[in-house]
Amino acid sequence: MYGRNELIARYIKLRTGKTRTRKQVSSHIQVLARKRVREYQASIKVSSHLQVLAKRKSREFQSKLKDQVSKDKALQTVANLSSAQIVSASVMKPQTPFPPPVRYWPSPVPGQPGHSQDIKPFAQPPYTTLPAPVPPPITGYETLPPPRPTAIAAPVWQDRTIASAKLRLLEYSAFMETQKDRETYKHLFVHIGPSNPGYSDPVLESIDVRQIYDKFSEKKGGLKELYEKGPHNAFFLVKFWADLSGDIEEGPGAFYGVSSQYSGTENITISVSTKVCSFGKQVVEKVETEYARLEGGKYMFRIHRSPMCEYMINFIHKLKHLPEKYMMNSVLENFTILQVVSNRETQETLLCIAFVFEVSTSEHGAQYHVYRLVND
Repeated sequence: MYGRNELIARYIKLRTGKTRTRKQVSSHIQVLARKRVREYQASIKVSSHLQVLAKRKSREFQSKLKDQVSKDKALQTVANLSSAQIVSASVMKPQTPFPPPVRYWPSPVPGQPGHSQDIKPFAQPPYTTLPAPVPPPITGYETLPPPRPTAIAAPVWQDRTIASAKLRLLEYSAFMETQKDRETYKHLFVHIGPSNPGYSDPVLESIDVRQIYDKFSEKKGGLKELYEKGPHNAFFLVKFWADLSGDIEEGPGAFYGVSSQYSGTENITISVSTKVCSFGKQVVEKVETEYARLEGGKYMFRIHRSPMCEYMINFIHKLKHLPEKYMMNSVLENFTILQVVSNRETQETLLCIAFVFEVSTSEHGAQYHVYRLVND
C-alpha cells in the first residue's frame, strides 16, 4: 500500500512527467499549510479591525448629525420668534414633560443561581398626575452617582458569552485522567470555565460565517444549512489553543472524557450532536441526550465525564507524536468540530458552536477566544 505523499508523487509523475519524492511532497504540503494559516489569521484580524473602525465612524457621524439637527432647530425657533418673545425668559424656559411609561425588567445577578432568567417584563402605566416637588439637596454631603437604569433589554451574559435566547453554555472541557499512587491527575486539553461578565465588559467580536463554511460538512445538517435555518443568535465560533504539553498516557489506565454544562429557560430534553470533521468532511458523530433538572429557578443540563470516542483518542496520540508544533498546527488547520444542541422534540437549534484549534505555546495551558458568527 502507498502512503498519501507517495500517491501524490505518483499522480504528479503521471500528469506532468516530473519526479517528486514523498519527502518533497510532504515539505511542499507543510509550506502550503503554513501559508494558508497565515492568510486565515490575517483575514480574521483585518475583518475585526475594519468592523471596529466602521462602528467608530458610524458613532462619530451620528453624533455630528444630532448636533447639527439641534442647532438647526434652535435657529429655526429663534427665527420664528418676535423680538419681544426673544426677550421674554418665560418663553425660552423648557417645559417639564410628564414622565414616560417605564418598563421594569429586573437584571439577573451573574453567578447567583437563586433567580430564573425567564422573567417577563411588565408595563408600568403612565403617571396621571404631576410628579411631587423635588426636595432641596442636603448641603455638606457628597452626591452619589445616579443608579443604573433598571430597564434592560437583555441579560448581561447574552452578548458576552456563548448563549442564545434559550440556552447558555456554562462550562466545557476535554480532558485525560490517570491514577498514580492512589491519586487522580487531570490534564485539560481544552477548557471553557464559568464566567461572570458585567455590563462594562465588551460584547463578543463577530466573524462572517461564510469564511468557515468550507471547514465543515456541506451535507444535510451541516453548518451552512443550520445557519440559514437559524436562529442566528445561537451560532458561535470558538478558537482553542489546546494544551498538549506533559505526558499523555496511552492504554487502559487513562480515561479520556468530555464534560459540559448548560443553563436553559425551559423544561425540555436536549440533544447534543458532536461532529468531527477532517478537510471539511464529517468522519465521526456522537449524539447524546440530556434531561433538564430544576435548580434554583433554572433548568440545568449536565453531561458529566462522557467517554471520548476512539477516533479522537487516536488523533490526540498521533498529534502528540509529531516532533514540532508547526507540524501539529498544520494538521489542526484541517481539523474542526461542530457541536449542535437542539430541542429533541421540536428539532429547534438552541446552540451551534464551531471549534477550531491550534497548539498552545503558553505556560498557562489551554486558552480560547469566542466569536459570534454573523452573515454581513
